[in-house]
Amino acid sequence: MSTPRRPQGPGDRRPHRPGEPGRKPADRARTPRPRSADQARRTPPRPDRGRGADPRAARPARRPQRPAARPQPRMIRLADPRKRLRLAGIALVVVFTVFAGRLVQLQLLDSHALASEAGANQYVPVVLSAERGSITSSDGTVLATTVDAYDITADPTLFTPAATHVPDAPEQAAALLAPILGVPQEKIAGLLHLNPKNPKSRYALLAPRQTPEAKNRIADLRADLAKQADSKACRGQRQLLGKPVEKGGRTAVDAACANTLAGVVWSPSKRRVYPAGDLAGNLVGFVNAEGTGTGGLELQYQKDLAGVDGRSTYASVGGRIVPGSGGGMQAPVPGTDLRLTVDKDIQWAAQRAITDQVANAGAEKGYVVVQDVKTGRVLAMATSPGLDPNKLASARPEQLGNAAVQDAYEPGSTAKLMTMAAVLDTGTASWDTHVTVPNTLQRSDRVFHDDVDHETWYLTLAGVLAKSSNIGTIEAAEHLGKDQAAANKVLGGYLQKFGIGQPTGLGFPGETRGILAKPEDWKGSQQYTIPFGQGLSVNALQATSVFSTIANGGVRVAPGLVMGTTGPDGRYTPTPPGAQTRVVSEATAKTLTEMLESVVTDEQGTGTKAAIPGYRVAGKTGTANRVDPKTGRYSGYTASFIGFAPADQPRVTVSCVIQDPVNGHFGGQLCGPVFKQVMEFALKTLRVAPSGSEAPNLPVDWKP
Repeated sequence: MSTPRRPQGPGDRRPHRPGEPGRKPADRARTPRPRSADQARRTPPRPDRGRGADPRAARPARRPQRPAARPQPRMIRLADPRKRLRLAGIALVVVFTVFAGRLVQLQLLDSHALASEAGANQYVPVVLSAERGSITSSDGTVLATTVDAYDITADPTLFTPAATHVPDAPEQAAALLAPILGVPQEKIAGLLHLNPKNPKSRYALLAPRQTPEAKNRIADLRADLAKQADSKACRGQRQLLGKPVEKGGRTAVDAACANTLAGVVWSPSKRRVYPAGDLAGNLVGFVNAEGTGTGGLELQYQKDLAGVDGRSTYASVGGRIVPGSGGGMQAPVPGTDLRLTVDKDIQWAAQRAITDQVANAGAEKGYVVVQDVKTGRVLAMATSPGLDPNKLASARPEQLGNAAVQDAYEPGSTAKLMTMAAVLDTGTASWDTHVTVPNTLQRSDRVFHDDVDHETWYLTLAGVLAKSSNIGTIEAAEHLGKDQAAANKVLGGYLQKFGIGQPTGLGFPGETRGILAKPEDWKGSQQYTIPFGQGLSVNALQATSVFSTIANGGVRVAPGLVMGTTGPDGRYTPTPPGAQTRVVSEATAKTLTEMLESVVTDEQGTGTKAAIPGYRVAGKTGTANRVDPKTGRYSGYTASFIGFAPADQPRVTVSCVIQDPVNGHFGGQLCGPVFKQVMEFALKTLRVAPSGSEAPNLPVDWKP
């Protein structure tokens, strides 16, 4: 049993044993501090304490306590800078090694997986439609313009089961969109499915140029679906997606929790409208569902009107644009505006007149052309039945064209003006040359007649034109050459100079150049029918231009329909005047004008219904057998009247043509009143002063 150790006091220290821990050896006793010289003088040296001496006698007196010495400042030694540089270099090597490894991982090892992940943030390209140029009448009245609209588009990759968590997202979305867009549900669903040929495509155009109302309905519907899909119950369903079924997991969400319109977006676009309705509709034309001109001037000037579309890209997540995600935009360039030569008031009067007369005559169709004789500009071009481009879906095929330049018809007696021009201009005869006109005339293999049976007529050349005698015209044309072949060549040359069988210069889509065989190919009875307007064909603008040429002193001016254009920079550029061609002499044109006045003023003339009080009128009737385009045989009639006024100072030419009328068929009877109605209105609209002289009333017959 051990005895507890007693605590030791300061005086109980025992000598240190060698090897005992915690004790210092005796030879390592504290070394006395060195004293200064002053201390050494003041303190006597301690006596030697040898063995046997009395310790009390040898103990010196106690020294006074010295104040504690002030601690010396601690010296700080800096670390070796080379060590720090080595540590920093090692750290940089480690950092760059990590970056290089990560770069290798991103670019080589995980590139495909990361690219697939980034698919949700891909940039979506969007076409920024250029604003289509407007079309206006000569006074600036808008005939065709563009208003704000929206292209409804979609990202097919956002309609897959993986993206929506429903198996039939395209069909659900199509059912919601079809009533709003007016597009068949099956078509929309097909567009929303991934394209097998291009499964990475993220753009599908569902419906172009929709109204703001349609866009707002889709936006409201999409917002409602998004709000419903963000409900607490739907969030719970999405949290269970992909978990094992036995643990409450789900493989799909309820239809009420799927925003099937999340991938539907819209971009600003434009829509074509026609504020004037059917006014000049056949002339202006129309655009198709893609906004591309496909008829009339819309087609002819498609490149100028369309402008240049712009481009824009944006990042999309879940069908929503990511703000600040960058992208790019190329601004669209607006199209060019067209200002037509058409006078809206004269156009309205022409349309009303021809529409009413076509209905009264029970005709298939009809057209009226109004032309300025000095400039060649078309002031009106009306067709019945007309076309309202705003109601294109309900239009019949025959309404889509512009029959005034697209129909080729045999002009009949209005072509006699060209024959008389050749006879007078060559000096073959004069207006008062006596012509004996029998009831019938045998030529080649055919017996020719006039429109009415009659005894032998004794007519002047002016009377042949006034009474519209076929036989008298044949007899006059025969004298153009020493034989029939030579006469054919002379007449054919004049017909070509008048523009028959050649483009009018208008450049209108679908325009016919008519039919005119080469004079050397005129065989049999054709060489005798061509002088009075059978055996060749023209369009209504060509026929009108013939009369304008005579009204313009024998100079033909190429017709024009566009007065000028206004480019994207706002600069207006007038259209150059039409090319001019001298066809007959001024004297010939003056004589022909007086002869044409007899058609209207003489009681034996065929155009008395075209007379206008206060104005001298020059014109010619036409009644021709009509070629049925379906059978290629003659069936029905073409009735026409073409003239200009005032005859003493010509300003305007008006032509009227009615095809296949049932109630009557003579040109003077059907088209004379139309001419009078339109010409009177045009003269008043243009503020043309009445004639200042009387018509010459050239004699139409002579006594044998």
